[in-house]
Amino acid sequence: MTSSPIRLAISGASGRMGQALLSLLHADGRYELAHAVVSPGSVHDGEPVWLGQGLRYAHDWSRAPVLDVVVDFSGPVGLAAALDHCLAHGIPLVSGTTGLDAALLARLDAAGARIALLRAANFSLGVALLTRLLREAAAAVPEWDLEIVEAHHGRKQDAPSGTALALGQAAAAARSTTLEAAAVYSREGRTGERVPGSIGFAVVRGGDIVGEHQALLVGPGERLELGHRATDRTIFARGALQAARWLIGRASGHWRLEDVLAPPV
Repeated sequence: MTSSPIRLAISGASGRMGQALLSLLHADGRYELAHAVVSPGSVHDGEPVWLGQGLRYAHDWSRAPVLDVVVDFSGPVGLAAALDHCLAHGIPLVSGTTGLDAALLARLDAAGARIALLRAANFSLGVALLTRLLREAAAAVPEWDLEIVEAHHGRKQDAPSGTALALGQAAAAARSTTLEAAAVYSREGRTGERVPGSIGFAVVRGGDIVGEHQALLVGPGERLELGHRATDRTIFARGALQAARWLIGRASGHWRLEDVLAPPV
């Protein structure tokens, strides 16, 4: 007996991640795209999602059907609307939207008491595994120096990347400190000796690099290197869909992409 397809909605369906998700969903019978939301005033609003098929882009949730899960890659306004719908109907929410203000973050924190939420800065399952490994390594050798190096394409606007910061936060927590207390974001001139326990960051920008992250744990006479290299942007869409499938039926609360991975042996 085959199970019914997962009825899924995408918030931010016309964006880069939204379009990547649509491309995967079109050929994956495990999912049924039931609603595709774009921002009000979008040129896509009311247009067919796929030529020859009935589903059309919508600018709100008023006509959304019964859903199993919502995947959001929109913006703060789009995420807030998606969250309202999920809370009203008890729907799990997966989101990769960033740039949230304190008020929306507080709403998301509170929403974990009512629905299952999974938020991540990076939906690569490889990066989720890297985070797990770094957390374990940082705790195992707390006296070793830690540096995080990341590289992205030349058009990226922020530095360090959100993924690099998330790696730093995981390592800092494993060492019973915070990134605010331990991070060193730049070195220039006569900086003096390295501060014990600090977490350094280095940034590379150029060309069309999709995303590379490396954690260097440096001890006396030896060095451990943990890294991940992305070569195809669809890995993020695949990871988001896998997270959405996994989140269905989970208890209310805040889940991590690491939770989607098989537990360590």
